[in-house]
Amino acid sequence: MIRMGVIGVGSMGKNHVRIYSEMAGVELVGISDVNKELVEGLARTFKTTPYTDYKKLLAQGLDAVSIVVPTKMHAAVTLDALNAGANVLVEKPIADTLENADLMINTAKEKGLMLMVGHIERFNPAVIKLKQIIDAGLLGKVVSISTRRVGAYNPRIRDVGVILDIGVHDVDIISYLYGKKIDQVYTIAGANIHSSEDHASIHLRFDHDYSGLVDVNWLTPHKVRTLTAVGVAGVAYLDYIKQSLVLHDKEWVREAKVEPKEPLLNELEYFVRCIVNKEETHPNGEDGKHALEACMAAITSYHEEKVIDI
Repeated sequence: MIRMGVIGVGSMGKNHVRIYSEMAGVELVGISDVNKELVEGLARTFKTTPYTDYKKLLAQGLDAVSIVVPTKMHAAVTLDALNAGANVLVEKPIADTLENADLMINTAKEKGLMLMVGHIERFNPAVIKLKQIIDAGLLGKVVSISTRRVGAYNPRIRDVGVILDIGVHDVDIISYLYGKKIDQVYTIAGANIHSSEDHASIHLRFDHDYSGLVDVNWLTPHKVRTLTAVGVAGVAYLDYIKQSLVLHDKEWVREAKVEPKEPLLNELEYFVRCIVNKEETHPNGEDGKHALEACMAAITSYHEEKVIDI
């Protein structure tokens, strides 16, 4: 049995709790949150032990922990978990600064422990299928990938702007689908209802002639989560929410067979499987750092009105 804990049981963390509590081969040792009423209620529901001090949970000899706390706390909590001997799945973005990301990555290496970053869209069944299609060459050379991730503002997001909160998903996905690192970033953005940017158009360059475009905002009254991949032999249209994927080429319009499944369930099953099999996780800390670096560059580009090299 993998002895698991969850630190941070807000809107996302409670889903980690739910899934681990139902997962074969996992013992949910305990959960932690500073909100005493919240953590005790969830602990009763999922038959585990509540802690308001996460260090007391880490003292229980965990094999692994999900860290689902505000971004500014990622580094401190992750370092405490690694120093306690636990493998870590930390929600995206990996950290609030590149220096903290490096500290987390280096500590995991020194301890011989896993550091996985929760870029959940990699585990969306439609994205998994699209990655297989691109790698198999069915679209030919893919030269452009664009995404739209827009919707209403959630007041609980206070410590980061729209780029780091939701734009980071698609920055990572575009890099993942290409199998390439981002070379340059240029962003047009603005702040209207938030202290940081609440809308952004992020332009990404890969290897000179591969492009990415991420359109994000907290201003659209309805939620949209889509991706378009353009290749020389065809185009793919993906809907993250519907988990659908449609391919167009010169002869056919075809819908790919995608088996629906909760992306977080896929992600957590994969994390546990990597622990059991002692396999390196992907996305790992370096992947998470690259997505963070690109988003930091996007924010700098917006403020300084210039292209930023990575």
